Amino acid sequence: MNLMLLLVALLLKSAMPASGGSFEEEELYHNERNDLIQLRDSLSSAMSLHSNWTGPPCHNHRSRWLGITCFNSNVVGLALYGIQLTGSLPSTALQNVLQLASLNFSDNALHGNLPSLQGLVHLRSVSFARNRFSGSIPAEFVALPNLSRLELQDNVLSGAVPPFDQRTMAVFNVSYNFLVGSIPNTSVVQGFPSTAFDHNTQLCGRPLAKPCPTAPPPPPTVSPVPPLGRAGGALSPPATSSSSKTLRPRILVLVAIVTATIAFMVMFCFLYYSKRYSKKAKQTAHVPEKEAKSSESVAEPKKIVDLTFLDKQKATFDLDDLLSSSAAVIGKGLLGSTYKATLGSGAVVTVKRLKTMHEMSKKEFAHQMQLLGKLRHENLVDIISFHYSKEEKLVIYEYVPGGSLFQLLHGNYSSPTSRLKSRR
Repeated sequence: MNLMLLLVALLLKSAMPASGGSFEEEELYHNERNDLIQLRDSLSSAMSLHSNWTGPPCHNHRSRWLGITCFNSNVVGLALYGIQLTGSLPSTALQNVLQLASLNFSDNALHGNLPSLQGLVHLRSVSFARNRFSGSIPAEFVALPNLSRLELQDNVLSGAVPPFDQRTMAVFNVSYNFLVGSIPNTSVVQGFPSTAFDHNTQLCGRPLAKPCPTAPPPPPTVSPVPPLGRAGGALSPPATSSSSKTLRPRILVLVAIVTATIAFMVMFCFLYYSKRYSKKAKQTAHVPEKEAKSSESVAEPKKIVDLTFLDKQKATFDLDDLLSSSAAVIGKGLLGSTYKATLGSGAVVTVKRLKTMHEMSKKEFAHQMQLLGKLRHENLVDIISFHYSKEEKLVIYEYVPGGSLFQLLHGNYSSPTSRLKSRR
Protein backbone atom coordinates (compact mmCIF):
# COMPACT_ATOMS: atom_id res chain seq x y z
CA MET A 1 0.00 0.00 0.00
CA ASN A 2 2.77 2.45 0.86
CA LEU A 3 4.54 1.58 -2.37
CA MET A 4 1.39 2.41 -4.36
CA LEU A 5 1.01 5.82 -2.67
CA LEU A 6 4.66 6.62 -3.40
CA LEU A 7 4.21 5.82 -7.09
CA VAL A 8 1.09 8.06 -7.31
CA ALA A 9 2.95 10.94 -5.62
CA LEU A 10 5.86 10.62 -8.04
CA LEU A 11 3.50 10.65 -11.03
CA LEU A 12 1.71 13.79 -9.76
CA LYS A 13 5.02 15.54 -9.14
CA SER A 14 6.28 14.79 -12.64
CA ALA A 15 3.00 15.99 -14.23
CA MET A 16 2.87 19.38 -12.46
CA PRO A 17 5.78 21.12 -14.28
CA ALA A 18 4.38 20.08 -17.68
CA SER A 19 0.99 21.70 -17.09
CA GLY A 20 2.56 24.77 -15.52
CA GLY A 21 4.93 25.17 -18.48
CA SER A 22 1.99 25.07 -20.95
CA PHE A 23 0.23 27.89 -19.08
CA GLU A 24 3.38 30.03 -19.03
CA GLU A 25 3.91 29.39 -22.75
CA GLU A 26 0.37 30.55 -23.57
CA GLU A 27 0.86 33.74 -21.55
CA LEU A 28 4.31 34.39 -23.06
CA TYR A 29 3.10 34.32 -26.68
CA HIS A 30 -0.29 35.98 -26.17
CA ASN A 31 0.81 39.25 -27.87
CA GLU A 32 2.37 37.32 -30.75
CA ARG A 33 -0.93 35.57 -31.50
CA ASN A 34 -2.87 38.83 -31.21
CA ASP A 35 -0.68 40.45 -33.90
CA LEU A 36 -1.26 37.50 -36.24
CA ILE A 37 -5.03 37.61 -35.65
CA GLN A 38 -5.00 41.38 -36.39
CA LEU A 39 -3.16 40.63 -39.63
CA ARG A 40 -5.66 37.87 -40.53
CA ASP A 41 -8.63 40.18 -39.99
CA SER A 42 -7.18 42.89 -42.27
CA LEU A 43 -6.78 40.53 -45.27
CA SER A 44 -9.00 38.42 -47.47
CA SER A 45 -8.08 35.53 -49.74
CA ALA A 46 -9.49 32.50 -51.53
CA MET A 47 -7.42 30.41 -49.09
CA SER A 48 -9.68 31.58 -46.21
CA LEU A 49 -7.21 32.44 -43.45
CA HIS A 50 -10.12 33.03 -41.07
CA SER A 51 -10.97 29.34 -40.98
CA ASN A 52 -7.34 28.18 -40.91
CA TRP A 53 -5.72 30.60 -38.44
CA THR A 54 -7.44 29.44 -35.25
CA GLY A 55 -6.05 28.13 -31.98
CA PRO A 56 -2.39 28.59 -31.02
CA PRO A 57 -0.05 29.41 -33.94
CA CYS A 58 2.69 27.09 -32.63
CA HIS A 59 2.40 23.73 -30.88
CA ASN A 60 5.33 21.40 -30.17
CA HIS A 61 7.57 23.39 -32.55
CA ARG A 62 5.06 22.96 -35.37
CA SER A 63 2.14 24.96 -36.77
CA ARG A 64 -1.04 24.01 -38.54
CA TRP A 65 -1.57 27.64 -39.62
CA LEU A 66 -1.12 28.26 -43.35
CA GLY A 67 2.25 29.84 -44.15
CA ILE A 68 3.53 29.82 -40.53
CA THR A 69 6.89 28.31 -39.51
CA CYS A 70 7.69 27.73 -35.82
CA PHE A 71 10.85 27.09 -33.81
CA ASN A 72 11.04 26.75 -30.02
CA SER A 73 7.30 27.60 -29.89
CA ASN A 74 7.97 30.94 -31.62
CA VAL A 75 6.78 32.09 -35.04
CA VAL A 76 9.96 32.53 -37.11
CA GLY A 77 8.58 32.48 -40.66
CA LEU A 78 5.54 33.89 -42.46
CA ALA A 79 5.12 32.94 -46.17
CA LEU A 80 1.83 34.07 -47.76
CA TYR A 81 2.97 34.53 -51.37
CA GLY A 82 0.82 34.00 -54.48
CA ILE A 83 -2.50 33.26 -52.74
CA GLN A 84 -4.50 36.25 -54.12
CA LEU A 85 -4.38 38.22 -50.88
CA THR A 86 -6.19 41.57 -50.95
CA GLY A 87 -6.42 44.36 -48.40
CA SER A 88 -3.80 46.48 -46.63
CA LEU A 89 -1.37 45.75 -43.81
CA PRO A 90 -1.56 47.67 -40.50
CA SER A 91 1.38 50.05 -40.00
CA THR A 92 2.34 48.20 -36.79
CA ALA A 93 1.77 44.73 -38.22
CA LEU A 94 3.79 41.88 -36.65
CA GLN A 95 5.75 44.12 -34.23
CA ASN A 96 5.14 41.62 -31.40
CA VAL A 97 6.26 38.61 -33.46
CA LEU A 98 9.72 39.26 -32.05
CA GLN A 99 11.49 36.13 -33.36
CA LEU A 100 10.31 36.59 -36.98
CA ALA A 101 13.19 35.97 -39.41
CA SER A 102 11.49 35.54 -42.79
CA LEU A 103 8.54 37.47 -44.29
CA ASN A 104 7.11 36.92 -47.79
CA PHE A 105 3.95 38.63 -49.15
CA SER A 106 5.00 38.60 -52.83
CA ASP A 107 2.70 38.03 -55.84
CA ASN A 108 -0.56 39.23 -54.29
CA ALA A 109 -2.81 42.30 -54.69
CA LEU A 110 -2.07 44.09 -51.41
CA HIS A 111 -2.25 47.89 -51.39
CA GLY A 112 -1.61 50.82 -49.03
CA ASN A 113 1.61 51.67 -47.20
CA LEU A 114 4.28 49.18 -46.20
CA PRO A 115 4.40 48.26 -42.48
CA SER A 116 7.35 49.69 -40.54
CA LEU A 117 8.52 46.30 -39.11
CA GLN A 118 10.01 48.28 -36.25
CA GLY A 119 11.83 46.24 -33.61
CA LEU A 120 12.00 42.98 -35.60
CA VAL A 121 15.76 42.67 -35.18
CA HIS A 122 15.88 39.00 -36.27
CA LEU A 123 14.43 39.68 -39.73
CA ARG A 124 16.73 38.45 -42.49
CA SER A 125 14.48 38.14 -45.55
CA VAL A 126 11.63 40.50 -46.55
CA SER A 127 9.65 40.40 -49.82
CA PHE A 128 6.70 42.60 -50.78
CA ALA A 129 7.38 42.23 -54.53
CA ARG A 130 4.68 42.34 -57.22
CA ASN A 131 1.86 43.94 -55.25
CA ARG A 132 0.23 47.38 -55.29
CA PHE A 133 1.94 49.00 -52.31
CA SER A 134 2.25 52.79 -52.46
CA GLY A 135 3.85 55.52 -50.37
CA SER A 136 7.51 55.66 -49.36
CA ILE A 137 9.88 52.92 -48.20
CA PRO A 138 9.80 53.04 -44.37
CA ALA A 139 12.95 54.51 -42.83
CA GLU A 140 12.72 51.84 -40.12
CA PHE A 141 13.95 49.26 -42.66
CA VAL A 142 17.43 50.82 -42.34
CA ALA A 143 17.48 49.83 -38.65
CA LEU A 144 16.95 46.09 -39.27
CA PRO A 145 20.47 44.89 -38.39
CA ASN A 146 20.34 41.37 -39.89
CA LEU A 147 18.51 42.16 -43.14
CA SER A 148 20.07 40.21 -46.03
CA ARG A 149 17.25 40.21 -48.63
CA LEU A 150 14.84 43.06 -49.49
CA GLU A 151 12.57 42.74 -52.54
CA LEU A 152 10.18 45.64 -53.26
CA GLN A 153 10.02 45.54 -57.09
CA ASP A 154 6.83 45.92 -59.16
CA ASN A 155 4.83 48.17 -56.83
CA VAL A 156 3.75 51.84 -56.89
CA LEU A 157 6.25 53.08 -54.30
CA SER A 158 7.35 56.72 -54.37
CA GLY A 159 9.80 58.94 -52.48
CA ALA A 160 13.54 58.46 -52.02
CA VAL A 161 15.62 55.31 -51.55
CA PRO A 162 16.69 55.10 -47.86
CA PRO A 163 20.46 54.92 -47.15
CA PHE A 164 20.71 51.18 -46.45
CA ASP A 165 24.07 50.28 -44.92
CA GLN A 166 23.56 46.75 -43.54
CA ARG A 167 26.70 44.73 -44.30
CA THR A 168 24.52 41.59 -44.33
CA MET A 169 22.51 42.79 -47.36
CA ALA A 170 23.02 40.39 -50.30
CA VAL A 171 19.82 40.82 -52.37
CA PHE A 172 18.18 44.20 -53.04
CA ASN A 173 15.59 45.19 -55.68
CA VAL A 174 13.39 48.31 -55.95
CA SER A 175 12.89 48.30 -59.76
CA TYR A 176 9.57 49.10 -61.48
CA ASN A 177 8.36 51.72 -59.01
CA PHE A 178 8.08 55.52 -58.98
CA LEU A 179 11.02 56.36 -56.72
CA VAL A 180 12.69 59.77 -57.10
CA GLY A 181 15.91 61.59 -56.27
CA SER A 182 19.53 60.56 -55.96
CA ILE A 183 20.50 56.97 -55.17
CA PRO A 184 22.27 56.91 -51.76
CA ASN A 185 26.05 56.82 -51.90
CA THR A 186 26.46 54.14 -49.21
CA SER A 187 28.81 51.29 -50.04
CA VAL A 188 26.01 48.73 -49.62
CA VAL A 189 23.54 50.40 -52.00
CA GLN A 190 26.26 51.22 -54.54
CA GLY A 191 27.28 47.55 -54.56
CA PHE A 192 24.11 46.45 -56.38
CA PRO A 193 23.73 46.54 -60.20
CA SER A 194 21.66 49.09 -62.10
CA THR A 195 18.93 46.48 -62.66
CA ALA A 196 18.05 46.77 -58.97
CA PHE A 197 16.90 50.38 -59.68
CA ASP A 198 15.61 50.13 -63.30
CA HIS A 199 12.34 51.71 -64.44
CA ASN A 200 12.22 54.46 -61.82
CA THR A 201 12.28 57.38 -64.25
CA GLN A 202 12.97 60.02 -61.60
CA LEU A 203 15.93 58.22 -59.97
CA CYS A 204 19.44 59.44 -60.80
CA GLY A 205 23.06 58.84 -59.87
CA ARG A 206 25.25 55.75 -59.84
CA PRO A 207 24.89 52.88 -60.57
CA LEU A 208 22.38 54.20 -63.15
CA ALA A 209 23.77 55.82 -66.30
CA LYS A 210 21.81 58.97 -65.47
CA PRO A 211 23.75 61.66 -63.57
CA CYS A 212 21.90 63.89 -61.17
CA PRO A 213 21.66 67.60 -62.07
CA THR A 214 24.34 69.66 -60.37
CA ALA A 215 23.30 72.46 -58.02
CA PRO A 216 24.32 76.01 -59.05
CA PRO A 217 27.37 77.36 -57.18
CA PRO A 218 26.63 79.70 -54.27
CA PRO A 219 27.00 83.43 -54.96
CA PRO A 220 30.41 84.87 -54.02
CA THR A 221 30.60 86.55 -50.65
CA VAL A 222 31.78 90.15 -50.55
CA SER A 223 34.03 90.96 -47.64
CA PRO A 224 33.28 94.33 -45.99
CA VAL A 225 35.83 97.03 -46.68
CA PRO A 226 37.42 98.15 -43.40
CA PRO A 227 37.10 101.84 -42.58
CA LEU A 228 40.00 103.94 -43.72
CA GLY A 229 42.38 105.55 -41.28
CA ARG A 230 41.33 103.54 -38.22
CA ALA A 231 43.13 100.93 -36.17
CA GLY A 232 42.92 97.49 -37.84
CA GLY A 233 41.75 99.07 -41.14
CA ALA A 234 43.33 99.19 -44.56
CA LEU A 235 45.49 102.13 -43.62
CA SER A 236 47.81 102.30 -40.64
CA PRO A 237 47.29 105.11 -38.20
CA PRO A 238 49.35 108.15 -39.09
CA ALA A 239 52.72 108.22 -37.45
CA THR A 240 53.28 111.94 -37.74
CA SER A 241 51.22 115.01 -38.47
CA SER A 242 53.12 115.55 -41.79
CA SER A 243 52.12 112.12 -43.18
CA SER A 244 48.48 112.78 -42.14
CA LYS A 245 48.51 116.02 -44.15
CA THR A 246 49.92 114.16 -47.17
CA LEU A 247 47.24 111.40 -47.10
CA ARG A 248 44.25 113.71 -46.66
CA PRO A 249 44.20 115.13 -50.26
CA ARG A 250 44.62 111.64 -51.75
CA ILE A 251 41.61 110.35 -49.85
CA LEU A 252 39.50 113.27 -51.00
CA VAL A 253 40.51 112.70 -54.63
CA LEU A 254 39.67 108.97 -54.35
CA VAL A 255 36.24 109.70 -52.85
CA ALA A 256 35.53 112.23 -55.59
CA ILE A 257 36.44 109.75 -58.36
CA VAL A 258 34.26 106.99 -56.89
CA THR A 259 31.29 109.36 -56.46
CA ALA A 260 31.60 110.64 -60.03
CA THR A 261 31.80 107.07 -61.42
CA ILE A 262 28.66 105.97 -59.58
CA ALA A 263 26.76 109.06 -60.74
CA PHE A 264 27.82 108.44 -64.34
CA MET A 265 26.70 104.78 -64.23
CA VAL A 266 23.31 105.71 -62.76
CA MET A 267 22.77 108.33 -65.48
CA PHE A 268 23.83 105.92 -68.24
CA CYS A 269 21.41 103.18 -67.04
CA PHE A 270 18.57 105.68 -66.78
CA LEU A 271 19.08 106.94 -70.35
CA TYR A 272 19.49 103.42 -71.78
CA TYR A 273 16.27 102.04 -70.29
CA SER A 274 14.31 105.22 -71.10
CA LYS A 275 15.29 104.94 -74.76
CA ARG A 276 14.49 101.22 -74.87
CA TYR A 277 11.08 101.70 -73.26
CA SER A 278 10.08 104.48 -75.67
CA LYS A 279 11.15 102.39 -78.69
CA LYS A 280 9.09 99.41 -77.46
CA ALA A 281 6.06 101.66 -76.90
CA LYS A 282 6.27 102.96 -80.50
CA GLN A 283 6.45 99.44 -81.90
CA THR A 284 3.39 98.41 -79.91
CA ALA A 285 1.41 101.42 -81.08
CA HIS A 286 2.00 100.59 -84.79
CA VAL A 287 0.70 97.02 -84.66
CA PRO A 288 -2.37 96.76 -86.91
CA GLU A 289 -5.69 96.13 -85.19
CA LYS A 290 -6.33 92.98 -87.22
CA GLU A 291 -2.99 91.50 -86.20
CA ALA A 292 -3.65 92.33 -82.55
CA LYS A 293 -7.00 90.57 -82.65
CA SER A 294 -5.41 87.58 -84.31
CA SER A 295 -2.72 87.35 -81.66
CA GLU A 296 -5.35 87.50 -78.91
CA SER A 297 -7.47 84.77 -80.43
CA VAL A 298 -4.64 82.32 -81.10
CA ALA A 299 -3.09 81.02 -77.88
CA GLU A 300 0.39 79.64 -77.79
CA PRO A 301 0.15 75.85 -77.98
CA LYS A 302 1.10 73.92 -74.89
CA LYS A 303 4.47 72.26 -75.18
CA ILE A 304 4.09 68.50 -74.99
CA VAL A 305 7.15 66.81 -73.49
CA ASP A 306 8.24 63.27 -74.40
CA LEU A 307 4.78 61.99 -75.42
CA THR A 308 3.86 61.17 -79.03
CA PHE A 309 0.15 61.70 -79.69
CA LEU A 310 -1.61 59.85 -82.52
CA ASP A 311 -4.34 62.51 -82.54
CA LYS A 312 -2.98 66.04 -82.01
CA GLN A 313 -6.39 67.23 -80.73
CA LYS A 314 -5.95 64.93 -77.71
CA ALA A 315 -2.57 66.44 -76.79
CA THR A 316 -3.84 68.00 -73.58
CA PHE A 317 -1.22 66.64 -71.17
CA ASP A 318 2.47 65.78 -71.08
CA LEU A 319 4.75 63.24 -69.39
CA ASP A 320 5.11 65.37 -66.23
CA ASP A 321 1.31 65.49 -65.88
CA LEU A 322 1.21 61.70 -66.28
CA LEU A 323 3.95 60.98 -63.73
CA SER A 324 2.41 63.34 -61.16
CA SER A 325 -1.09 61.88 -61.56
CA SER A 326 -2.86 59.62 -59.07
CA ALA A 327 -2.22 56.04 -60.22
CA ALA A 328 -3.70 52.68 -59.21
CA VAL A 329 -2.70 49.25 -60.50
CA ILE A 330 -5.61 47.57 -62.31
CA GLY A 331 -3.82 44.63 -63.87
CA LYS A 332 -0.57 42.76 -64.47
CA GLY A 333 0.49 40.49 -67.32
CA LEU A 334 3.44 39.14 -69.26
CA LEU A 335 3.96 42.45 -71.08
CA GLY A 336 3.89 44.58 -67.91
CA SER A 337 1.57 46.37 -65.50
CA THR A 338 -1.57 48.40 -66.28
CA TYR A 339 -2.51 51.54 -64.30
CA LYS A 340 -5.56 53.74 -64.02
CA ALA A 341 -4.19 57.32 -63.99
CA THR A 342 -6.28 60.31 -62.92
CA LEU A 343 -4.72 63.51 -64.28
CA GLY A 344 -4.81 66.86 -62.54
CA SER A 345 -7.51 68.04 -64.97
CA GLY A 346 -9.77 65.20 -63.82
CA ALA A 347 -9.39 63.17 -67.01
CA VAL A 348 -8.85 59.42 -66.56
CA VAL A 349 -6.60 57.37 -68.86
CA THR A 350 -5.16 53.85 -68.88
CA VAL A 351 -1.34 53.47 -68.89
CA LYS A 352 0.37 50.25 -69.96
CA ARG A 353 3.91 50.07 -68.61
CA LEU A 354 5.83 47.66 -70.87
CA LYS A 355 8.84 45.78 -69.56
CA THR A 356 9.61 43.10 -72.17
CA MET A 357 10.56 45.24 -75.19
CA HIS A 358 14.11 46.33 -74.33
CA GLU A 359 15.48 45.13 -77.69
CA MET A 360 12.99 47.12 -79.82
CA SER A 361 14.31 50.33 -81.38
CA LYS A 362 12.49 53.64 -81.09
CA LYS A 363 11.68 53.67 -84.81
CA GLU A 364 10.23 50.15 -84.72
CA PHE A 365 8.28 50.89 -81.51
CA ALA A 366 6.77 54.07 -83.03
CA HIS A 367 5.85 52.14 -86.21
CA GLN A 368 4.04 49.46 -84.20
CA MET A 369 2.17 52.10 -82.20
CA GLN A 370 1.09 53.86 -85.42
CA LEU A 371 -0.27 50.59 -86.81
CA LEU A 372 -2.13 49.78 -83.60
CA GLY A 373 -3.47 53.33 -83.41
CA LYS A 374 -5.14 52.97 -86.82
CA LEU A 375 -7.13 49.89 -85.78
CA ARG A 376 -10.83 50.62 -85.25
CA HIS A 377 -13.32 48.17 -83.71
CA GLU A 378 -16.13 48.43 -81.18
CA ASN A 379 -14.24 46.12 -78.80
CA LEU A 380 -10.89 47.93 -79.12
CA VAL A 381 -9.99 51.02 -77.11
CA ASP A 382 -8.25 53.90 -78.92
CA ILE A 383 -4.54 54.54 -78.28
CA ILE A 384 -4.04 58.20 -77.30
CA SER A 385 -0.24 58.45 -77.14
CA PHE A 386 2.96 56.59 -76.32
CA HIS A 387 6.35 57.24 -74.73
CA TYR A 388 9.67 55.65 -75.65
CA SER A 389 12.92 55.92 -73.74
CA LYS A 390 15.72 53.60 -72.75
CA GLU A 391 14.26 53.23 -69.26
CA GLU A 392 10.49 53.40 -69.96
CA LYS A 393 8.03 52.37 -72.66
CA LEU A 394 4.47 53.51 -72.00
CA VAL A 395 1.24 53.18 -73.99
CA ILE A 396 -1.59 55.54 -73.02
CA TYR A 397 -5.11 54.70 -74.15
CA GLU A 398 -8.70 55.44 -73.24
CA TYR A 399 -9.94 54.22 -69.86
CA VAL A 400 -12.97 51.89 -69.99
CA PRO A 401 -14.68 51.33 -66.60
CA GLY A 402 -16.05 47.96 -65.59
CA GLY A 403 -12.92 46.01 -64.67
CA SER A 404 -10.70 43.58 -66.57
CA LEU A 405 -11.19 40.02 -67.80
CA PHE A 406 -9.17 38.75 -64.79
CA GLN A 407 -11.50 40.59 -62.41
CA LEU A 408 -14.47 39.18 -64.30
CA LEU A 409 -13.17 35.63 -63.79
CA HIS A 410 -11.52 35.91 -60.37
CA GLY A 411 -12.57 39.31 -58.98
CA ASN A 412 -14.66 39.90 -55.89
CA TYR A 413 -16.18 36.38 -55.81
CA SER A 414 -19.69 37.72 -56.31
CA SER A 415 -22.29 35.79 -58.28
CA PRO A 416 -21.63 35.31 -62.03
CA THR A 417 -24.88 37.07 -62.92
CA SER A 418 -23.98 40.27 -61.03
CA ARG A 419 -20.49 40.32 -62.53
CA LEU A 420 -21.81 39.96 -66.09
CA LYS A 421 -24.33 42.74 -65.49
CA SER A 422 -21.52 45.06 -64.37
CA ARG A 423 -19.79 44.54 -67.73
CA ARG A 424 -22.86 45.48 -69.80
